[in-house]
Amino acid sequence: MSAAGILAFAQQGWEQVLAKVKWSVVYLDAACAESLHWSCGSSRLLEAVKGPACHLREFEPQAIGGGAKQPRAVFVLSSPLKGRIVDTLQSIICRSHFQHCVVVTAVSHAVHLTANHVPAAAAAELEGQQPVFEQLEEKLCEWMGNENYTAEVLHVPLFLAPVASHLAFTPAFATLFPLLPQDVHALNSARPDKRRLSSLGEVDATALTPELLLYIRCLVSGLSSLCEHLGVREECFAVGPLSRVIATDLANYAPTKNRKKTATGRASVVFVDRTLDLTGAVGHHGDNLVEKIMSMLPQLPGHTHDVMVNMAELTAVQAVEENQNVIAPGCLAPSNEASAKALWEALLNSKHKEAVMEVRRHLVEAASRENLPIKMSMGRVTPGQLMSYIQLFKNNLRALRNHCGLLQLGMATVQTLKHPQTAKWDNFLAFERLLLQCSFVLRACGHLLHSCHGTTLPPVPRQPPWVHPPHGCPFIP
Repeated sequence: MSAAGILAFAQQGWEQVLAKVKWSVVYLDAACAESLHWSCGSSRLLEAVKGPACHLREFEPQAIGGGAKQPRAVFVLSSPLKGRIVDTLQSIICRSHFQHCVVVTAVSHAVHLTANHVPAAAAAELEGQQPVFEQLEEKLCEWMGNENYTAEVLHVPLFLAPVASHLAFTPAFATLFPLLPQDVHALNSARPDKRRLSSLGEVDATALTPELLLYIRCLVSGLSSLCEHLGVREECFAVGPLSRVIATDLANYAPTKNRKKTATGRASVVFVDRTLDLTGAVGHHGDNLVEKIMSMLPQLPGHTHDVMVNMAELTAVQAVEENQNVIAPGCLAPSNEASAKALWEALLNSKHKEAVMEVRRHLVEAASRENLPIKMSMGRVTPGQLMSYIQLFKNNLRALRNHCGLLQLGMATVQTLKHPQTAKWDNFLAFERLLLQCSFVLRACGHLLHSCHGTTLPPVPRQPPWVHPPHGCPFIP
């Protein structure tokens, strides 16, 4: 799949939303806010709103409604429009003065038919129609208090957060976790004795709860939209019980069948249950700086894949507990700066030592462009050295503004290198390597013993037999 196509897919979706938000109060849920954060940034949304004040609000039951001078609202949501979501919409609209409401959902109308228990045969007859969205539009006008007001409900697949040109996450599905052996008992509690499951290998879509099946269908809807954007006919592969269910559902999804008839390209999609690769998730053998940054720095509130970077060192605010929340935290999401984007890509694709040297190089080049009095030093890169380069920007507002994204990545690197967990990380890595060496020794001894008795064993593997997802997989559900 084209890396540029993935980024364009996310940005294209947000351009459709930005075209609707002028002079509007905008409500976003956490998953859509994270998608915006990585796709084009909140500043792009604020520019599109063109309002004199900030009118971005979190979508929640207690959200502030629109005032008398705020007649327009746009709701950007990642979930199906039913149940608690519709109740929250009604609560916000009824206590506001809106005359024009737009609701954008990341879930297709086909999935809304499934959520409303419309049989597959009846759903097929409704192709090209959107009765669920039309009914909600009538409700929106009713809640606004006038049938002549304007309401619009549309689907835009905003399910990806493109972290880099070759990697995207799905924030709305951060809680989608593979089934475990003990889940078989819970699934069997709703099944008759003659149809009970004996293992996870027997799990299919009919065995899952309606809530989990709908959650999977929402993911399938997004993946189908991505493949449609890329113009590909996908071939799915699965490793693990839940991955097999998702791959099967994507293959049987009605819009997928129609899309494959006209798609000209081809793509392979591999789904992997992460529980089959626990060492890849919890091990310390990944020699990557970004992995350490995300593991050690505190999580950015409301986000699943970004961290808080303390930027107080670049201000005159005293570092005392009372001032802890005075300065807004930095983050890892690349800004519009070319240097920050280039550095972020380098950090993702380089080993730890090379990445730290890249941070130093970019800081030196940025300081040189701003004519700051930098003192070059060669040799090993230290946190103190990087911090001395960053401090050069402290009292230069223009330089801070020009290189804000780069400085956030620099500060994240310094804080990670100075973090007390860094030494523990190295210790854990040493233990893991020792265990690995011991396993090879024991395996080799086993071969020697069996050869003495005339039996054979499989050859000693050159690397641990851990399953890893394919390199460059563009999304990880």
